[in-house]
Amino acid sequence: MQIRHLEYFVAVADELNFTRAAARLHMAQPPLSTQIRKLERELGVKLFDRSRRAITLTVAGRALLPEARRLLDDIDRTTRIVRHAGDGTVGRLAVGFVPTAASGALPGFLRRYRQEFPDVELTLQERAPDDLIHDLLERRIDAGFLFRPFDDSALAWFCANTEHLVAALPAQHELAARETVDVRDLAREPLILPIRHRAPGLFSRISEMLESAGVDPVVIQREVWMMQTILGLVAAGIGAAIVPSSAAMLHREGVVYRPLLQVIAPLEMAVAWRRDHTSPTLRAFTEAVRARPMDISLPSR
Repeated sequence: MQIRHLEYFVAVADELNFTRAAARLHMAQPPLSTQIRKLERELGVKLFDRSRRAITLTVAGRALLPEARRLLDDIDRTTRIVRHAGDGTVGRLAVGFVPTAASGALPGFLRRYRQEFPDVELTLQERAPDDLIHDLLERRIDAGFLFRPFDDSALAWFCANTEHLVAALPAQHELAARETVDVRDLAREPLILPIRHRAPGLFSRISEMLESAGVDPVVIQREVWMMQTILGLVAAGIGAAIVPSSAAMLHREGVVYRPLLQVIAPLEMAVAWRRDHTSPTLRAFTEAVRARPMDISLPSR
């Protein structure tokens, strides 16, 4: 059985008329009839009942039709994959991200990427920053979204979006009434800090801010790293926190966000990948993200 025989069969099955099917296939009717008879001999069954004026599919023909369509679709899909393997428009891509990225620019990036590259099979994995770097180096994921800084010469990266450190306060906190918060005022407050990972990332930027302001924080909790959990503790009145500005997009009831008086360099949410990973699919992904950098600030009150 050849591919063209299946194409001939599907055309005749659709039209139930050899003349119309031949016109659709841009061929003469006699060769089409010959090829259908050849297919029937190879299969050892009749596919069409020609005993009446209008031809009909036999039981065997009805059984073959969905299978023939599926095979032709598979062949077409395989052909497209092979033809587009070099331009990144088809393939597979595994992307990891820290949870904070999901409340920032990542959803918009992914939405636009899926619209532009609908034939890429995209797998998403939420990970801690240390796990992301490990998975990148072990080739378990192709790209990862995580906060700078991190240091590994095997990884290439660029800044996908910037954010700013802000104060997250219980809604009834006395500092919540201010337009901005001086980080030095948090020296007397119970503070919730994110857990310290081997990749310095967010923890190091918060620590640098506190140290530069001369603040020795009263840390009430430092063993949490999921932003939703940190904000839940703030909402419960356990303490205040310093968080990325994208956290405000989570709209946690009982939490207010205020800009900090101290101005430091923005946080960088980076896209990282292995330097030796040069697949067209990854290249197309990084180019799509790089084309739309974003800055996430607190919404105006």
